[in-house]
Amino acid sequence: MMKNLTLLFLLISGFAFAQMPNISNVWMNNSQPYLGNISTEKMPMKVRITISEQDKKDDQEYFVSGFSLVENTNTKFEGKLKITKYKPGKKRNTVFGEYELAEEGTGKHSGILKGKFIYTFMWNKKSEKIEKQFIEFFGTWKSYDGALNYPMNWRNQ
Repeated sequence: MMKNLTLLFLLISGFAFAQMPNISNVWMNNSQPYLGNISTEKMPMKVRITISEQDKKDDQEYFVSGFSLVENTNTKFEGKLKITKYKPGKKRNTVFGEYELAEEGTGKHSGILKGKFIYTFMWNKKSEKIEKQFIEFFGTWKSYDGALNYPMNWRNQ
């Protein structure tokens, strides 16, 4: 009985401390912008993540930076993505998480992008590579002064 409990404990602790693979390159979307829209008027929006690094202390978090483009306003941002749940499947796998990105500047068109993301991908067991990945971010953009608050979303193409 004691041997079985020890084995069970080792198995459980192995899962509890399993290292999250470093998927920081996923968020950069092959150097392509994410496309989406912002506001109730659905103004076109592009978001490009140019730097992505896995947190050394919390492997579920990624520090990111890049820029957003809405109309003629190009704004740098930095922030983090946090994985909150992983749902494996036989072929299709899904990662759920949250993000918060702070834009540079103090004008009325600078603020915080905040919300959730879903990353879905197919895993090819033979090649051991990701195929057909889809990433979607959705949430709100709120100006620092609180005067503007818009829904937004963007996804990889």
